[in-house]
Amino acid sequence: MTGSASYARFMRLPFRLPRESLTFRAPRRGPFLQVAKTAVAMIAAWIAAGLLVPGPPPIFAAIAAVLVVQPSINQSFTRAVERSVGVIVGVVIASALGILLGSPTWVILLAGGVSLLVAWSLRMSPGATNQVAISAVLVLALGTATPNYAVDRVLETVIGAIIGIVVNTVLVPPVLVSPAREKLDVLGRELAGALERLADALETPQTRESLEGLLLEARLLRPVRDAAADAIRDGADSLSLNPRSSRHRADLAEMQARLDRFTPVVTQTIGMTRAIYDGYTSSIVDDPSVRAIAEQLHRAAHDVRLDFALDAPAMESSVEEPALTRPLQIRTPSTEHWVLVGSLLMDLHRIHESLRDEPA
Repeated sequence: MTGSASYARFMRLPFRLPRESLTFRAPRRGPFLQVAKTAVAMIAAWIAAGLLVPGPPPIFAAIAAVLVVQPSINQSFTRAVERSVGVIVGVVIASALGILLGSPTWVILLAGGVSLLVAWSLRMSPGATNQVAISAVLVLALGTATPNYAVDRVLETVIGAIIGIVVNTVLVPPVLVSPAREKLDVLGRELAGALERLADALETPQTRESLEGLLLEARLLRPVRDAAADAIRDGADSLSLNPRSSRHRADLAEMQARLDRFTPVVTQTIGMTRAIYDGYTSSIVDDPSVRAIAEQLHRAAHDVRLDFALDAPAMESSVEEPALTRPLQIRTPSTEHWVLVGSLLMDLHRIHESLRDEPA
């Protein structure tokens, strides 16, 4: 009976496709420079391959150049290797099948299937696997499966890949340090805001709905932190093999150190918010210990803004020095709120330790 009821409820649920599956557009445009560099690489690869490898139009070279120009030089090099290896394996398979079986339509389909099987057995990456199958099909569909034709297509691909790497390296190689800094600043701003909201919740009476909103906003710190970590990782990737990397590595290392330093603060802030959500009573706003903790949270928010070089509101203490100068000590905790106060003090102590430690 329970299973039938659950099935009936499931069948009444509206069927909705994810919004992402209903659009082909990206949330924001990529840099125009990337488009221009891709076009330059494609044209240069077509011309160079046409001069060096006589024969059919150099389609393989143009495709390789387009695929190799990536947001970072490291990614370009990886894509070039995938493209070249995939083409080599694909044209070898296509040539072998073409010589043995000819070039009817069913051989083209067979080549695609065999290529995917070979790539799977060799544990190739998804990009290389797709390239193996595409190359095998194109060789049999567009040309004669002869050794000379296969070698020419490999040379075309290598020429296109090399030109793609050169263009991406020479024409303003991408450096993704600024986006990383922006994401990290967002983390600092949101973390300081979460600490301020937490302090306000201890100073003014809260409803159950406001506490739920407070907990939800605190939990959103995790994806903000993850976005900053991803941006720093992309920045490090953009500096690999990049001739412009020397002037940016120190900045990126400092960002990583700051992220590592404040990740525990994110965890403690979420933990404190959860503790308040679970143990909140309206009488805590009158508890001197709780109000003292709220004052410490305001000071912690100030110090977060100070460390991230964000605009901080004026405080009685100098904004040029950390406000959270020493751990809060409460000798006689409230008998009514001692569990909540003890939990908050433990997390506040960890926040103090993180803010006091100087980055390496």
